[in-house]
Amino acid sequence: MTMLTSFLDHLSTVPGPTPSVTPAANQSPSSGTPVWVTLLVGLAGALLASAGAFAGAWRSSRALRQNTERTLEHERTRLLNERFSTAAELLGHNEAACRLAGVHAMAGLADDWTERRQTCIDVLCAYLRMPYPQGPKDTPADADPNGQANREVRLTVIRTIRDHLLPATPPETAWSGYDLDFTGAVFDGGDFSNASFSGGKVRFTGATFPGGAVSFYGATFSGGAVGFYGATFSGGAVNFRGATFSGGAVNFRGATFSGGAVNFRGATFSGGAVNFRGATFSGGAVNFRGATFSGDVVNFGRAEFSGGEVGFHGAKFSSGEVSFYGTEFSAGEVSFRNSKFSGGEVGFYGAKLSSGEVNFKGAKFSGATVTFHTAQFDGGVVDMRDVATWSRPPSFDDGLLTAPPAGLLLPGQLPKPIP
Repeated sequence: MTMLTSFLDHLSTVPGPTPSVTPAANQSPSSGTPVWVTLLVGLAGALLASAGAFAGAWRSSRALRQNTERTLEHERTRLLNERFSTAAELLGHNEAACRLAGVHAMAGLADDWTERRQTCIDVLCAYLRMPYPQGPKDTPADADPNGQANREVRLTVIRTIRDHLLPATPPETAWSGYDLDFTGAVFDGGDFSNASFSGGKVRFTGATFPGGAVSFYGATFSGGAVGFYGATFSGGAVNFRGATFSGGAVNFRGATFSGGAVNFRGATFSGGAVNFRGATFSGGAVNFRGATFSGDVVNFGRAEFSGGEVGFHGAKFSSGEVSFYGTEFSAGEVSFRNSKFSGGEVGFYGAKLSSGEVNFKGAKFSGATVTFHTAQFDGGVVDMRDVATWSRPPSFDDGLLTAPPAGLLLPGQLPKPIP
């Protein structure tokens, strides 16, 4: 028992092994820095390196993209210029078939090249302005094949322009709003029916309509300026039936209507100014039947009605001002039969009625101010005997109604005006 106790006491004095210290899970065994800090620093470095690499790649990509876009735009412009040169060359070709191809090529280019669309339109209009020799009207169609072929090319140009002015034309290929210059052009046919001339400048200045049928049926002139200044209508039929002149200025100043038929039947003059000042109506028939004059100014001042027939049958003068200031009625017949003067002002100031006949049969003077002050009744006839309504009669110089000149035919029993 004594030996066992002594042995146990000896064991208790023997030093044991030094216990090992295990580092915490979040401590570095060498420096004591937390592991999450080390990981965070490494991650930040990786992110910065990646961001730098990305920025460099993005800059390189953008530069490459911009360079590619410049190259593509340059190539596109080069191809479009080549198409323009080809189309222009075809338009100047001796063969009519090639010129027809040139018309379509130029129109197609105009649709694709918005920046130069006006230039392409100008080229097509210039084709119509080129010298256009015409043979005798009785020349057989097969006697002048080149002339007939050239006319077909011209009609194709007109038709192509019209097709791009129709209301149903997609906006991206519509030519409304662009300038159309037909100055001095010869129109011996052509169809502008339902075309919308809604902006830009449209010039028919000095244009000639010598024969054939030219139609503006249902066309709309609603903006910009439309000029027929000094145009000559000498044959064939020119049709403005149902056309609408509702904005901008439409100018027939100095135009000559010397033959054929020019039809404004049912046309509407409702805005802007329409100018026939100094126009000459010397032959053929000019028809304003059923036309409506309802806005701004329509000017026939100093126009000359010296032949043919000009009809305002059933026309409506409901607002604005229609002026025949200084107009000369020297021959032919001008008819206001069944016209309605219900508003606005119609002035025959200083008009000269020296021959021919101005007929107001069935006309209604019910609201408009119609004035014949200083008008000269030197000959011819102004017939108002069968007007339908005289509630607001025209205004004449003092004493003219009580002692009318021979050429002024008034109702036998003048009704009293309605105040």
